[in-house]
Amino acid sequence: MPKNKKPAGGRAQNFEPRFGKKTPYQDAKRRPGQSSAGTAGSKSPSHRGYRPESDEAPRKNRWSAQERAGRDEARGIRSQARDVRGGRDDRAPRDDRRSDAAGGRRPYEAQPRGDRRTFGDARPSYRDDRPRRDDRPNRDDRPRRDFGDRPNRDDRPARSFDDRPRRDFGDRPNRDDRPRRDFGDRPNRDDRPARSFDDRPRRDFGDRPNRDDRPRRDFSDRPNRDDRPRRDFSDRPRRDDRPARDDRPARSFDDRPRRDFSDRPNRDDRPRRDFSDRPRRDDRPARDDRPARSFDDRPRRDDRPRRTDGPSRSNWAAETAAKAHQDHVDTVHERLQAEAVDAATVAQASFGDLGLGENIVRQLEALGAASPFPIQAATIPPILEGKDVLARGRTGSGKTIAFGAPLVESILRSQAGKRREFGRSPKALILAPTRELALQIDRTVQAIARSVGLFTTQIYGGVPQARQVGALKKGVDIIIGTPGRIEDLQNQGKLDLSEVQIVVLDEADHMSELGFLEPMQRILRLVQDGAQKLLFSATLDREVAALVDEFLVEPAVYEVAGESQDTSTIDHRVLVLDHRDKAEILNSLVDRDGKTLVFSRTRAYAEMLAEQFDDVGIPAVALHGDLNQAKRTRNLQRLTDGKVRVLVATDVAARGIHVDDIDLVVQADAPDEYKTYLHRSGRTGRAGRTGTVVTLVTRQRRRRMTEMLERAEIDAPFEDVRPGDDLLEELSGRQQSNVDA
Repeated sequence: MPKNKKPAGGRAQNFEPRFGKKTPYQDAKRRPGQSSAGTAGSKSPSHRGYRPESDEAPRKNRWSAQERAGRDEARGIRSQARDVRGGRDDRAPRDDRRSDAAGGRRPYEAQPRGDRRTFGDARPSYRDDRPRRDDRPNRDDRPRRDFGDRPNRDDRPARSFDDRPRRDFGDRPNRDDRPRRDFGDRPNRDDRPARSFDDRPRRDFGDRPNRDDRPRRDFSDRPNRDDRPRRDFSDRPRRDDRPARDDRPARSFDDRPRRDFSDRPNRDDRPRRDFSDRPRRDDRPARDDRPARSFDDRPRRDDRPRRTDGPSRSNWAAETAAKAHQDHVDTVHERLQAEAVDAATVAQASFGDLGLGENIVRQLEALGAASPFPIQAATIPPILEGKDVLARGRTGSGKTIAFGAPLVESILRSQAGKRREFGRSPKALILAPTRELALQIDRTVQAIARSVGLFTTQIYGGVPQARQVGALKKGVDIIIGTPGRIEDLQNQGKLDLSEVQIVVLDEADHMSELGFLEPMQRILRLVQDGAQKLLFSATLDREVAALVDEFLVEPAVYEVAGESQDTSTIDHRVLVLDHRDKAEILNSLVDRDGKTLVFSRTRAYAEMLAEQFDDVGIPAVALHGDLNQAKRTRNLQRLTDGKVRVLVATDVAARGIHVDDIDLVVQADAPDEYKTYLHRSGRTGRAGRTGTVVTLVTRQRRRRMTEMLERAEIDAPFEDVRPGDDLLEELSGRQQSNVDA
């Protein structure tokens, strides 16, 4: 801002008067010799403040001393010199001091220090009531304060510090005696070579495209929101047309009959109880005076005769509750009518005769399947013909090869002469209820598929899906997994089931029991139209009727004839015991050289049993749903490798454990339904091997166990057992080992 530019509403900023123009009044007051720069008045003749410029400015008239004295006399004021600064009155009058002979003002230094003008008695009338300065008391006349009784500072005794003990620094070393630090060998900072960055290669951004050169995105083909059709709610009834709640008739209870209490007797009319004949507390005999009770004549519980014909009356309530639970859970469904396949009719057949290729036949021989089992001989030909198949066979009868081998052969025939592309969609899908069963199926089907150049992958929950998605992107031919993760990947758009030609449902009834019926139906609706469906299970009844009626077209139903307990290689035993002896009996059964599988009802009991066996020196691990998939796989592999001898599992593993050399299955908790019993017992005696199934029950559950075995068509003897009996050594195999030794 300029120096003389004045903002609105305030004074000019940084204004210096010596640089401003002088007004005529200021120019008239200038001193002799002062410059008259900046003449006064307006420069325009038409302005009312215009004054013609002249070389000599008009001089202002000043009063002389006589004129000023006459003015004072006219006012009645007497001039006199004032006593100022020590009473000096030799100063010249003001007019003489301030003016020179020429009428101008003299410099201040040249003015005499004489008497000044003072006002004496001639004061104005309105100041007569003020005290005069001369009448004020002099400071020297004031009475002096008396400090005679105050002691003089000089008279105070001087302070002495001689009595204070002096500090002794005789043992402190002198600073000058300390050795000086030598920094001669330290390099000087100034001698360091200066850092240079000239040898660094400079980054070259010459080939980087400029951002401004990028093509701009075009959104012209994007549909406008305003062009979308608006939803029509005209047919929806308005809220105002709905009946209001206040229009409803109020409920009335006047027509209800009122209860009459007139005939009820009054409490006050009741006769009062008489306690006069009751002995007083003080008269009662003390407890210490009572004779001690004796139980020596009571028979001991171990000496009581054991009932073998049924439960006692005291357990009637427990048996009733168990029966109600059994009626609710263990329901026997009507079995589907199936064509029986006799093992004798297929004894001379081979896999090559059934229609499988040479590579697949050689791989099956490597897996230990030199000749087909009855279920395999019955189902492989219709599967290769493209028919829908339902097959029932007990656990361990070879169902995995029964659908795995013809599935690989069918895909190989459909792709004959075609080039397999990278990222191709799967052609076959195998569904299993549990992860363990999916892994077991994959171990068999993967070996068969690789023998002819096909690829498989497992898709199941409990593990990250990144590896599974990566396999799908590369392209696979067969998918083996659980319904939950398969449906999840399909909803994410990472799995395409539109080209699936064959679908296998293994343990279809168990998937229905686990709540996978609707997911299975949704998955089957996504596969290729006319795809082949295969259902395999150890128990095939009307639980899968919804799947059969909707998706299977004229299915061929097979079951193996003659699969009874007489022809089975599994020995079933039921041990009746007291609950307090259960832990000791379990330790005796699993303390053996072979591999043992123990089933429990709960996960907590499985962990407790594993710790119990470890405490007595028997290596054991647990397998249940609380473990992640990595731990479940690792614990099962430790049993397979022989690092542990005992595996304690819940029912989650009943349909997924495949270890060939398990020869003893112990059911620490009896199952709730006969299907669970069949699948638990199917973990031993696989592929024609022998095995033993031992079930531990208390006397309260004996009747229920009898009914369950009747539904499973199994005849097992009930035997009472106590810790240390020879029967335990016989079942565990230790007695036979001692005889052999």
